Amino acid sequence: KPKTKRAKRFLEKREPKLKENTKNAMLIKGGNANLTVTEVLKDIYAVKKPFAVLYKKKNITRPFEDQTSLEFFSKKSDCSLFLFGSHNKKRPNNLIIGRMFDYHVLDMIELGIEKFVSLKDVKNSKCPEGTKPMLIFAGDMFDVNEEYRRLKSLLIDFFRGPSVPSVRLAGLEYVLHFTAVDGKIYMRSYKVLLKKSGCKIPRIELEEMGPSLDLVMRRTHLASDDLYKLSLKQPKALKPKKKKNISHDVFGTTYGRIHMQKQDLSKLQTRKMKGLKKRPAEKSAEDGGASPKKSKSA
Repeated sequence: KPKTKRAKRFLEKREPKLKENTKNAMLIKGGNANLTVTEVLKDIYAVKKPFAVLYKKKNITRPFEDQTSLEFFSKKSDCSLFLFGSHNKKRPNNLIIGRMFDYHVLDMIELGIEKFVSLKDVKNSKCPEGTKPMLIFAGDMFDVNEEYRRLKSLLIDFFRGPSVPSVRLAGLEYVLHFTAVDGKIYMRSYKVLLKKSGCKIPRIELEEMGPSLDLVMRRTHLASDDLYKLSLKQPKALKPKKKKNISHDVFGTTYGRIHMQKQDLSKLQTRKMKGLKKRPAEKSAEDGGASPKKSKSA
């Protein structure tokens, strides 16, 4: 139990919520990380800010063999995403990207850096801190191969940023492009320039901003189907309630079905016209054969 009000507020922030907070990422440097890996971690931290924590000290750990230290850091910093950088002779310029579920490692994919261009090397204007990026994935491998499909899901989770209710055109200024071809993953980042086009819709140009990475997939540690399904489970309160008698077509048009009681058309009031008036003979037939004219009294 918390002893102070500050500790109580801290524990309330950590409690499960219907709508969870934006996922934070921790960037950890391995025991023998070289300059390239350090620069990659710094650049991705600059892209991910303010939803990231960068650990500057070296941490001697091997995530594929022992995950306890990652789980400890995850609890300490309340981060559900991580990026671990290391370098050795067997696996040079190594990055391990992964995510947590209930403070335990869910997915983990090891990537090797083959080519790297940092933010400092590209002398163009940069996007402001905290800009939500647009994510583009190109390549059939992201849809065909299970490992690449899980990597795509992991990258979306890592870079998506906060959920927003609406978007303005000027806010779409940052693009992250991932291409999977010939067994490699190419990561490129661009700034969107809105230029005059002579009409209402502006002309769009992409200007390379950095960082850019050429990656190759190495080892993978994927969650079982049951655990992965459990991690995707939504609370019942968030599930949309099904509305009766409402349907949508492929174009998004909403159709409503109305249920009415059977109508008695004999009592339907029609427009009074001479042609629709009943003749005396018809009236007498309805009344049971009585004479339409009254007999005159003597």
